[in-house]
Amino acid sequence: MARDILFSGIQPSGQLNIGHYFGAVKNWLRMQEDFDCLFSLVNLHAITVRQAPAELKKRSLDFVAAYMACGIDPEKSVIFAQSDVPEHSELMWLLSCHTYMGELERMTQYKDKIAKHTDNINLGLFSYPVLMAADILLYQTKAVPVGADQKQHLELARDLANRMNNAYGQLFTVPEPYIPSTEAGGRIMSLLEPEKKMSKSDENAGNYIALLDDPKTILKKVKRAVTDTDTIIRYDRDNKPGVSNLLTLLSGATGKAISELESEYDGKGYGHLKTDTGEAIVALLAPIQAEFHRLRDNEAELMQVMKQGACKARERASHTLKQVKKAMGLM
Repeated sequence: MARDILFSGIQPSGQLNIGHYFGAVKNWLRMQEDFDCLFSLVNLHAITVRQAPAELKKRSLDFVAAYMACGIDPEKSVIFAQSDVPEHSELMWLLSCHTYMGELERMTQYKDKIAKHTDNINLGLFSYPVLMAADILLYQTKAVPVGADQKQHLELARDLANRMNNAYGQLFTVPEPYIPSTEAGGRIMSLLEPEKKMSKSDENAGNYIALLDDPKTILKKVKRAVTDTDTIIRYDRDNKPGVSNLLTLLSGATGKAISELESEYDGKGYGHLKTDTGEAIVALLAPIQAEFHRLRDNEAELMQVMKQGACKARERASHTLKQVKKAMGLM
C-alpha cells in the first residue's frame, strides 16, 4: 500500500543545534519509516535575506551532511535542494495568480521580517508563503510537520489547494499538519533564557548547543545554563524553566523519563545535574559528529546524493505541474 507523502523544508540558516535535533530530526527518523518523505533544503527561501554566496553553498552542504549524519537516509527519503527543481518556482507563479494580497498582508512572519530587515524589504519576503505552498502542493503532500510559526503558511497552502481544486478540478491533495507525538515538555529552550525556545538563528552562541560543538564547549555551555535559587531538582516549566530544560535535555540524551530523573536526582545539587547533562549530550553527539566529518570530507558523495534526490523530486514535480498547466489552459 502506498504511504502518505510527507514534505519538510529545511532552510540552511544559522547553526543546527540540539533543540533542532530533539524537536525535529529525531521525529524525521521515525517519519521516514512511516511516510514517503521528501526533505528539501529550501535555499530559495533563504535568499529573501542577503546571503554571502560562498557561505550559503558551504552551509547548505553542512546541513545535508548533518542530517544524513543524524540518520536521514537517502535510500529511504528524497533529499534535494529546492533550487535544483525549477518546478517549485513555476508552480509558485501559477499559485500567485490565485493568491489574494490581503492573505499575504496578514502573515505575521512577513511583519516580523520586515521589522528586522528594514534595509531589504523585498518582494520575496512578501511572497514567501506562496513559494512554501508550491513546495508542499507540488508533491501531493498529505502531511507537513509544522511549528507554531508556520501554521499560517500551511493554512494558505490548504486554502490555495481548495481554491484551485474548485476552479479546475482535483489537482492537489489538501495537506494536513503533522504534529508528532512527544512527551510533555519535550521542547528545548535557550540555556541562558529558558523562557524562549532554543533557536538556530540566535546571535548569542551561549544560548544553544550546536550539533558540531566540541565536548569542552558543550560542557562549558551547560555549566553556565540558568537554573534558579531553589535547590530542588524537579520538572516545573512555569516556576523552574531552567532546571526543567536541563531535565528535558538529559531525558532526550539518555532516553530516561523525566519522572525517573527526578527520583534519581532527589537530594542532589544542580552541579550534578549540569555535569551529567553535559556528558550525556557529548556522548550522544560523538557518533553524529564523526559521521558528519566523514561525509563532509567527501563533497563529491554529498553532491551525488543531492543530484539523485533532485532527479527523483523532478520526476514527481513535473507530473503535478503538467496537470496544473493543462487544467489552466496553458500550452
